[in-house]
Amino acid sequence: MLYIGIDLGTSAAKLLLMDQDGHICSIVTKEYPLEFPRPGWSQQNPEDWLRAVETGIPELLQGFDAAQVAGIGAGGQMHGLVVLDENDEVIRPAILWNDGRCAEEVDYLNQVVGRETLSKYTANIAFAGFTAPKLLWMRRHEPELFAKIRKIMLPKDYINYKLTGVHATDVSDASGMLLFDVEHLRWSREMLDICGVREEQMAAVFRSYEKIGTVLPEMAARLGIPASTVVAAGAGDNAAAAVGTGTVGDGACNISLGTSGTIFISSDRFAVDHCNALHSFAHADGHYHLMGCMLSAASCNKWLMEEIFHTKDYAAEQQPITDDKLGRNHVYFLPYLMGERSPINDTNARGTFVGMTMDSTRADLTQAMLEGVAFAIRDSLEVARAQVIEISRSKICGGGAKSPLWRKIIANVLNLKLDIVETEQGPGMGGAMLAMVAHGADASVEAVCARLVHVVDTIEPEAELAERYEERYRQFSKIYPAMKALFPEIV
Repeated sequence: MLYIGIDLGTSAAKLLLMDQDGHICSIVTKEYPLEFPRPGWSQQNPEDWLRAVETGIPELLQGFDAAQVAGIGAGGQMHGLVVLDENDEVIRPAILWNDGRCAEEVDYLNQVVGRETLSKYTANIAFAGFTAPKLLWMRRHEPELFAKIRKIMLPKDYINYKLTGVHATDVSDASGMLLFDVEHLRWSREMLDICGVREEQMAAVFRSYEKIGTVLPEMAARLGIPASTVVAAGAGDNAAAAVGTGTVGDGACNISLGTSGTIFISSDRFAVDHCNALHSFAHADGHYHLMGCMLSAASCNKWLMEEIFHTKDYAAEQQPITDDKLGRNHVYFLPYLMGERSPINDTNARGTFVGMTMDSTRADLTQAMLEGVAFAIRDSLEVARAQVIEISRSKICGGGAKSPLWRKIIANVLNLKLDIVETEQGPGMGGAMLAMVAHGADASVEAVCARLVHVVDTIEPEAELAERYEERYRQFSKIYPAMKALFPEIV
């Protein structure tokens, strides 16, 4: 049998075809535009996602027996607000996870409703990327459109709806809306009331590995797959990526270097970071996880290389950064190009180079950027460690993790062993694995992970280098507090 995994990302949909033994048979990527109508705003047309899937799947299946397709599972960018009218038509462009327009709504939720109250209702506090502040913003600034809302969905759930005709979401993705009671895995009536929406406007909630339906006959004909193809509920991108790297079970950890960056800590038990600096979400394996999320990770590299240096030869830019230079750079970079979420929760924060002199080089800036992302991930790791969570090793995935230099920097900045898995295809692979469980090919998420995920290499931190980076991290930690008051004045 064959399974399709959909990684519905911010810049592209990456589709993969996987057989029951975990072999990747085919990969197709379909890019789509990202709109920035104002500074700090970020949105997309959901129809672009649909076109990417509809054109990508037939291409994905070329040369393969499409009749063997048994299941589809998606991992999608989280938090995006997709709103449909009474005819299930999209009302407005989706407001994305990295959109910062909701600062006032976030302040209202955190300061007026109160962080303690939010944490009680949802296990989390408000961040600008979350869905609930977007709804409040829409109610305030687009009341006529807000009144037309009949269904509130997330990006990958819109694709699943178009595939099956079912308005569904999963527990991991729903956890990031600030509308979901994470502990009890149900919509929070209190939060729905605060946002002025009704439960019937929300999608039905499934476990990530559950079947929500099969592909509609007309869609199956368009895609060239059987109408009996099972569609799994799927997961938020980070939970799906965690499944794809086998990060399931108590205490497992995964670091993802995609457009955003995350540190993902799996747990068998529901828990809330008492400072709410980390997100407390449901996991795709049926349990829970804590997650720190930074808004700009590999996207910092893309920005510096392509927009500033005007090159796409990333490897050439990293080549001058030799081992003797690691931990000795005097240039620092705050990677807050889109504001920041974990752990500082500051929409006004901005990307900043500090410490440049007349002898600072292009390579120094590149190194500072790579290290700055690692330091920011370390910030979230420190919060987890403060909760007496013992983490000695982590998986690592995402486009940025393909850089041996970046992996080495992260291993030593975090002082963690980094495990490299044999096949790393992020949320798409995790989505296909969830489809296997939904189809009945595997009994559980843990079972499919044990069967298909294998560690092939480990990056070990080096004692001397980790010590040098410890000092650099202490210096980095002083920069944002020193600049925090300035950022609102220059936004």
